[in-house]
Amino acid sequence: MPMQILTSAPAADWLRLWRLVQQSLASTRRLLQQFPTPGAALAAAPMLWRELGLPPASIERLAAWQYGDDPALCRELGEGLAADLAWCEAPGQGLVAIDHPDYPALLREIEDPPPLLFLKGDPLLLDLPQLALVGTRHPSLTGRADAEAFAGELARAGLVITSGLARGVDAAAHAGALRAGGRTLAVLGTGVDRPYPRENSRLFQNIVHEGGLVVSEFLPGEPPLARNFPRRNRIISGLSLGVLVVEAAPESGSLITARKAGEQGRMVWALPGSRHNVQAQGCITLIREGASAVTTVPQILADLPPMLGLLQGHLLAATVQDGKAAGRAAAGAALEPGLRLVLEALGEEPRHPDMVIDVTGQPAPLVLQALSRLEIAGLIAAVPGGYARRPGA
Repeated sequence: MPMQILTSAPAADWLRLWRLVQQSLASTRRLLQQFPTPGAALAAAPMLWRELGLPPASIERLAAWQYGDDPALCRELGEGLAADLAWCEAPGQGLVAIDHPDYPALLREIEDPPPLLFLKGDPLLLDLPQLALVGTRHPSLTGRADAEAFAGELARAGLVITSGLARGVDAAAHAGALRAGGRTLAVLGTGVDRPYPRENSRLFQNIVHEGGLVVSEFLPGEPPLARNFPRRNRIISGLSLGVLVVEAAPESGSLITARKAGEQGRMVWALPGSRHNVQAQGCITLIREGASAVTTVPQILADLPPMLGLLQGHLLAATVQDGKAAGRAAAGAALEPGLRLVLEALGEEPRHPDMVIDVTGQPAPLVLQALSRLEIAGLIAAVPGGYARRPGA
């Protein structure tokens, strides 16, 4: 997916609506359930907005813009919209709306997906298998070391490590993935141009420069507001196949992410710790609630094949809905060395995925993801005994 503005409706309509409802998920969801496009929602009669139960503040702003009788609002909106579009059109930056086929398939399936995602970095990471690694902002030395080690090993296994760029475990997870030569994705509770906390500004830059991605549902320039950080947690879990909690106090925001993951049908793992360590109490609670207790990366990898199948199913459904996706995937398969390596390991006779893993020497999750993408692209077919290359591929 090249970096650009990816929307089916005009991007200006999406951004205008998002600004007018002040980035309210509830208002946006109600409007888009009733109207086919953001433009149709903006053009509706105020009576219809009231019938949908929009808050008075949203109705007032929408009506003031529609009638053009609030010069200050019109000026604020015009300047903000111009800044948004300029930001999204800059190199290495972009926007994807929920109405576009390239919107992340797993994220689209959660109860309250963000209508817009602002992106900085490599957007192809949105289509790769992700595993979230989260935890306390105040880890023990052991907890920080565990976060770095697990992130590094999982990244070497071919997974994108997703976290929230917070201090503590989040920062250690991002750093561990990068040190291992892997890829990492940060979901912010601020605008995608506002790394927070400031102490992680260098890490933010390293993520972007080393092939990672930074994502936010909030408009560029959005400051660090406390109410936004619990909200971003559903995106961390929604993008991922599962969530690993390293250390978490009983009231940690990481527990919100883990519980959201459970609600979204994702795997939840937790590292057990000493009952004498307050930062382990949240993990112990999660395990009691049904999370899988793990102490090694292979235990996590053993749980992943069913979830990779879920990801494949969502991607395949998106392809059926939009035939153009297959063309894009085919173009990617022609360019990406990892996909080409897997394709070249296949012939017209079926080969089991385990054999492809042995032949290519690539990590199992990476090979399984490549097989899914090649099948969606129409270059290979799932047949009895494994996969086979299609004639002419």
